[in-house]
Amino acid sequence: MFRIRLLILLLISFIFFSCSKNNSNQNSVKYSLGYIGGEYDGLILKNLMTNNLSNFGLFDESSSLKVQPTISHSSELFITNIDNTSDRMSVRSELIVRVVDQKFNCLTNKFKSEVSQFYVFADSDKYISNNRAERKIRDENTEALIKRFINQLIKSKGTCKLTYE
Repeated sequence: MFRIRLLILLLISFIFFSCSKNNSNQNSVKYSLGYIGGEYDGLILKNLMTNNLSNFGLFDESSSLKVQPTISHSSELFITNIDNTSDRMSVRSELIVRVVDQKFNCLTNKFKSEVSQFYVFADSDKYISNNRAERKIRDENTEALIKRFINQLIKSKGTCKLTYE
């Protein structure tokens, strides 16, 4: 009796395992990476984009679907209140990505998003903490924007939707 129960439980567990499947990359569309300008920011963008696409199994250098990202960062004085007890600098980053199918010469996906953060900065340009804080925020913003893009890219099918200029 005990063996029969164990066999039934084993059979049920096999049924559950056979019904489950991995849905992480069902459509198996691969993307290549186009030219990215922008010196240091472009290098960070390229490295993060390549790593994230590779981690999700979406990267193939020979693919005809080319990802063409551009990133821009801007900073401005951020006033929080009337007392103005501390100076803050707001850093805004914007990522624009176009996914182009080079085989059919069409645009398959467009992505545009922005994110901003601020930091408290010292009054003088002599402090390197201002530069380090801004560099760190730019890197974090770039990473957050790429994660948003990858989440949207996973859901897309990679088919031509828009005409390419």
